[in-house]
Amino acid sequence: MHWKDLAVWQKAHASVLATYRITRSFPDEEKFRLTNQLCRASASVPANIVEGNARQSTKEYIQFLCIARGSLEETRYYAILAKDLEYLTQTDYDKFESESESVSRMLNALVSVLKKRGKG
Repeated sequence: MHWKDLAVWQKAHASVLATYRITRSFPDEEKFRLTNQLCRASASVPANIVEGNARQSTKEYIQFLCIARGSLEETRYYAILAKDLEYLTQTDYDKFESESESVSRMLNALVSVLKKRGKG
């Protein structure tokens, strides 16, 4: 299946777009600090899904999905930091966290399917 057709990639990509929209309101002094870190970590999630999908083996694919999960958790931490610094409202944070949790569940499900397929 092409990576553009994967629901997890689509949702992760939508999350990146939301991240970029949210960080527009961050203070200018955060441009090369938190804004940069949050956007890079967020974009790493769908990028690793894409790279893993293009690999030649299921083992490599799973490895890149695990890297995507790590990037997702990093993104979630930066969102907490942004909320605690009062750059994100509680409402925006809650929506961001809900979307992140959904992507996390989807990544875990894809990894599980690939592991089962690899054993079959």
